[in-house]
Amino acid sequence: MITRINRQFRLAARPVGDIKESDFEYREEPIPNPTEGEVLVRNIYLSLDPTNRLWMSDIPQYMPPVEIGQIMRGIVLGVVEESKNPNLQRGDLVSGALGWQDYTLVEENNILSVTRLPSPLPYPLTAFLGPLGLTGWTAYFGLLDIGQPKEGETVVISAASGAVGSVAGQIAKIKGCRVVGITGSDEKCHWLTQELGFDAAINYKTVDLESALAESCPNGIDVYFDNVGGSILDAVLMKVNLNARIPLCGLISAYNATEPVPGPYNYSQILMKRVRVQGFIILDYLPRLSEAITDMGLWLNQGKIKYAVEIVEGLENAPLALLKLFDGNKKGKLLVKVSEEPT
Repeated sequence: MITRINRQFRLAARPVGDIKESDFEYREEPIPNPTEGEVLVRNIYLSLDPTNRLWMSDIPQYMPPVEIGQIMRGIVLGVVEESKNPNLQRGDLVSGALGWQDYTLVEENNILSVTRLPSPLPYPLTAFLGPLGLTGWTAYFGLLDIGQPKEGETVVISAASGAVGSVAGQIAKIKGCRVVGITGSDEKCHWLTQELGFDAAINYKTVDLESALAESCPNGIDVYFDNVGGSILDAVLMKVNLNARIPLCGLISAYNATEPVPGPYNYSQILMKRVRVQGFIILDYLPRLSEAITDMGLWLNQGKIKYAVEIVEGLENAPLALLKLFDGNKKGKLLVKVSEEPT
């Protein structure tokens, strides 16, 4: 039975510094009834990503910020509960930016923004928010299109135990590179080297990072997949090789900053070593998604890509769960389970 209440979280305030629960407003509203051309989706898994912090902020970014009072934006996997649109049928599994709520009414003019998943599912449903979703595609294109790793080169990944970094490192191994991950605990270092096949891993919280990079990267650094910016980028810049490439995927070290963030202190190395630094957003690659889907599916089947999923139970816990992205208290892909998977 469908409950008659649709729980929602809306943006209540722009965060200042760290995200707080008070930045969200919890509401209960009636579940909407679809009319001609519309679809009702029951949300199953909500993806939590560092970009959520950007969406909450009224700053220049790659898409409009969430407005105060709007349902918090979020990528969701769900199931069609009721359809009055010929493009989707009851029982179809779908993904899209359906928001922080139990149910989403997809209007006719937004139907194309919802993607139907294959049936039957060739992989667990959670994989479609991990290696077969936006995070996997981000790792794929950022590393291969911008990083352009070559066999025998050294690739360094920051936030290497995260959803994007862990996949990017494994793709670099597939391409024959030496891969070094930077992460925030010994347990995560062990996971990277013993389970994911990284050649080395550095706990940046317990070592001198420049010395550790020199030891782990005796031939210098050819590709740096940057998820964090800040002091880690500075340390890497002192070890980059001539004509190194830096795909700039994220700057999570600065997302909660309340004061202007200084640029890299070792910025001169970009000139001296002729380094190419390029920012990118996965939306840039939407016309080429079939490339990533084909290769990632093959590598998953071959056991060359592994992934971890951390699932927080209950939509009511989404605001607190989001903090895990910034305190390092998670491994792999972070999801909120909103409702049960269909049987």
